[in-house]
Amino acid sequence: MKKKLSLVTIVTEGILKEQFSELLQENGASGFTITRAEGQGSRGLRARDWEGPNLRFEAIVSSAAADQILAAVEKKYFESYSVIAWVSKVEVVRGEKFVGEENV
Repeated sequence: MKKKLSLVTIVTEGILKEQFSELLQENGASGFTITRAEGQGSRGLRARDWEGPNLRFEAIVSSAAADQILAAVEKKYFESYSVIAWVSKVEVVRGEKFVGEENV
């Protein structure tokens, strides 16, 4: 049976890997995926040779946890770092794996 949950996606500077790993876990993510990301945005192309690659974090969480995560990202990182974050609604098989049966 499918469950409606939220997919939080965050793209940020690679130097923030540990901070974002902790932030996701502290705000309700039971796990997450990290992939390297490249692109161009409002700040132009990045000089990744010395800064390292951008990272894309993805976590499937409850709507409440998604709101908490985005609020924490906005408060702690938007002003000083290159970060973009968004939430997508998703339907997940085995939703209890991501948020526990009581929260699905």
